[in-house]
Amino acid sequence: MNQRQCICDLAANGEADSVFLLGSASLLQSRNGPYWRLELRDAGGTMEAKIGSPLSASFHELAAGRLVRVRGRVGLFRDQLQLTVDELRVLTEEEAAQLDLSEFMPASSRSVSDMREELDAMIEREFTHAPWKAFIRSVLGDERVCRSLLFAPAAKSVHHAYVGGLLEHLLSVAGLCLRMADHYPELDRQLLCAAALLHDIGKLEEMSGGLVNDYTDAGRFLGHITQGLLMMEPHLAASGLEPDLALHFRHLIVSHHGELEYGSPRQPATAEAFALHYADNMDARIAQCRGLFPPRHSSSSGRCSGQESPAGLEWSPWQNVLGRALCRVPGTPAETPACAPLAPLADTPVSDAAFAPDRGLEERAAEETPSSLPPWSEVDMPGTEERARMAASEPEIRPEIEKDTPVTGEAAPERAEGESGEGEKAARKKTRGRRKTPDVHGERDAPDMATGAPSVPPLAAEDTDGKAESRPDKTREKDLTQCSLL
Repeated sequence: MNQRQCICDLAANGEADSVFLLGSASLLQSRNGPYWRLELRDAGGTMEAKIGSPLSASFHELAAGRLVRVRGRVGLFRDQLQLTVDELRVLTEEEAAQLDLSEFMPASSRSVSDMREELDAMIEREFTHAPWKAFIRSVLGDERVCRSLLFAPAAKSVHHAYVGGLLEHLLSVAGLCLRMADHYPELDRQLLCAAALLHDIGKLEEMSGGLVNDYTDAGRFLGHITQGLLMMEPHLAASGLEPDLALHFRHLIVSHHGELEYGSPRQPATAEAFALHYADNMDARIAQCRGLFPPRHSSSSGRCSGQESPAGLEWSPWQNVLGRALCRVPGTPAETPACAPLAPLADTPVSDAAFAPDRGLEERAAEETPSSLPPWSEVDMPGTEERARMAASEPEIRPEIEKDTPVTGEAAPERAEGESGEGEKAARKKTRGRRKTPDVHGERDAPDMATGAPSVPPLAAEDTDGKAESRPDKTREKDLTQCSLL
């Protein structure tokens, strides 16, 4: 029996008729009756499937890890592909034995032999302190470790959840930590490398691996951090490491998740602990994006399917672990042709100075400044002492309080015949409350601002009885105000 379709080749509004691995199966209840929610897997990814009523009543038990032949219709549910099952049959042991199980288990893009060679070379190159090298060799040579490390996944679903994913993740985190140690020489390079290579070693006992790859009972009770410490403690005690180094190593293991709410028994308290935590988190998140968005030249469906916007942005389905959807944006082109310089407009004169990138701003400003104005650097501004001396040499002008006495001198011309007193009342109301201009020496001889002639204030107008009015003339007040402002 040959597999006809891969999950990564399925698309919405299509049909599926092939053999898949049953990753999980749950019997649930809805308003329309009981239904089965399944997770189908193969080497191309995972996909959710649903067996509705009344077909769901035909299956009393569906065990994870079994191979099933499924026929149904492919649709979209919450931006993810979902298969509505029309027919399902569990394969017998004889039928399953005829299939290549690697077709149902996603695997690392790197070969196991290449990763093993990289691990051995890193140990020989980086660990110059003999106890560190003895400790690493002892842990990796343990029967429980060497039996499953080359094929174990790093997680159930989030990142590196495929055959060889754990070793790929350990090597990647170790490489990031070594680059951090190059950038920050104060970090303990050998300690950081040892913790990076072994920080997730407890996942070998936390996860079952194989076709199902589910959590073990011990993994649910303890978790891989505690399990990893228990696995390494005998090797750590026999390594001959200094007590401070051994204690620091344990701290890096228990704090590499960073925060208490993320399952970390302790938060990072040293520079090396921070480096390991961020390297681990960075590698996991990049691997998660890589799993959601495969290369654009390949088919993208199943759990990797995303909604592409008109601008070319591709969004993933909602990620419960992160509490958000992720996005892939088109990258920067590798190479673009050189842009030709823009030609100046025909009707607009353009000077050569505008296209002189090697000339400074001060030089351009000096050329654009009119010749009649000296540059700012040559302006002789008076200093503090000089300004004080200039202020002291000026005559002090003290205002005198204007007295409300009649103005003596020549009699003012009589009022034109027929003129009423309304004009004077309006002028008096307009000038009421206005500050009176102080009298200064020589104000009668001050030149008029408009004509240049000496300004002689006219005499106050007389009332009907021939008496001079005590209000200053409006014109005289205006002229004196202009002189005082100057």
